[in-house]
Amino acid sequence: MYSKEEAQRLKREFWIEFAEKYPRKWILYDTKIKDFSFKFFADNKKAQVIIDIEHRNDDKRIVYFEKLESLKSILEDEFVKDLVFEKNFTLESGKTISRVWVEKLQLSISNRAHWDAIFDFFYKKMNALEMFYWEYGDYIRDLEINT
Repeated sequence: MYSKEEAQRLKREFWIEFAEKYPRKWILYDTKIKDFSFKFFADNKKAQVIIDIEHRNDDKRIVYFEKLESLKSILEDEFVKDLVFEKNFTLESGKTISRVWVEKLQLSISNRAHWDAIFDFFYKKMNALEMFYWEYGDYIRDLEINT
């Protein structure tokens, strides 16, 4: 068991090592869509690559989600398999967002022996989601709803 300081140091080392292994600029929050972002997540049970849609306007959030959902077969056939689509995902804070993610279980950020597997998973899945976004981003960004 790690102290809080040791856990923070280990996470910092993890992210530094990931950035050194895959030194590139990721899209993450630079999607040109407010509250639409790509995220990496790892804890002591799993690693995830995530698309979060956190728009305050539920109608807009749902339209963005449904646009992704409309591309699901293309996304899964050509880019990333085993995605989970959840229109109404509740964060620990109680906030409801929409989320699309892929995960790999039985990996732990606390186990350095797992780091390469997490890094490779992150790179492969996020790179594929970004390629998808570069190809279909104009369609996703083109939001037409009455609010």
